[in-house]
Amino acid sequence: MDKKIRKIHLILGSLRDTFRLLKRNKVGFAGFIILIFIILMSFIGPYIVPFDTTSRLDKIYVKPSWEHPLGTDSQGRDILAQIVHGGRDVLVVAFLTGFLSTLIAISLGSLSAFIGGRFDSMITSLADIVLTIPHFPLLSVLAAFVKLKNPLMIAFILALLSWPGLLRAVRAQVLSLKERDFIEAARALDLGTPYIVFSEILPNMMNYIVISFILSMTSAVYAQVGLILLGLVPLATHNWGVMINFAWTRGAIFYKHSIYYILSPIFAISLFQWSLVSFTRSLEEIFNPRLGQGA
Repeated sequence: MDKKIRKIHLILGSLRDTFRLLKRNKVGFAGFIILIFIILMSFIGPYIVPFDTTSRLDKIYVKPSWEHPLGTDSQGRDILAQIVHGGRDVLVVAFLTGFLSTLIAISLGSLSAFIGGRFDSMITSLADIVLTIPHFPLLSVLAAFVKLKNPLMIAFILALLSWPGLLRAVRAQVLSLKERDFIEAARALDLGTPYIVFSEILPNMMNYIVISFILSMTSAVYAQVGLILLGLVPLATHNWGVMINFAWTRGAIFYKHSIYYILSPIFAISLFQWSLVSFTRSLEEIFNPRLGQGA
């Protein structure tokens, strides 16, 4: 029983120290708070804020009011409800793309540097080839042949195109770390390549890996919204990108009070991107507490 209590105290102490480091950088902490708010809004908000899809021709492009805080769209539907219900797919694609691309990059990059030889040459050559391919034009061509019906498919394709940059950085870091004394000691103990790579080398790169994961999420958001805006992805679900697409294709720019409909999803995407980028400042404080006191 005492061991369980001590373990709980250690966990609480670790969480308390992490939260203290998060608060050290004010801009990073603000990004963290906004990021949590957007996540809660996107995944819990739909259960609280109903989304009525009924068209109301008498309420087209109504100005913001108590009934409709952000006004209405071209069909008289509440914009705030669309913002609340439209974030989940965007966040899911961003997270899955970041996770898959980071997993591919750190796995292949670390093994490539540690094993070396032909395996290293093959992986780096593959990364160079993928880096030379213009991603967005390729995505546009793929969209004509592959039906991107769900967020999982979009995330998978984006991840397959997003890993080479991080792989090169991971490989360079591992090439430096594998010459350290503690790696030589692990080799002498014959702990095995998987253990040395994933238990000894990668934990020393967590700062860079986590921040690269965050930045990969931001790139995924822009890519998926761009595809939706251009109509290259079937508009089967409702999200912020679909809102921008509808605002563009249905001539919202020609109506006086449509500015709220046009800017609301753009502001939501920008706020999410800002929160991610700002949050990396606090992540640097967590993984490297010796940094300055922050902003």
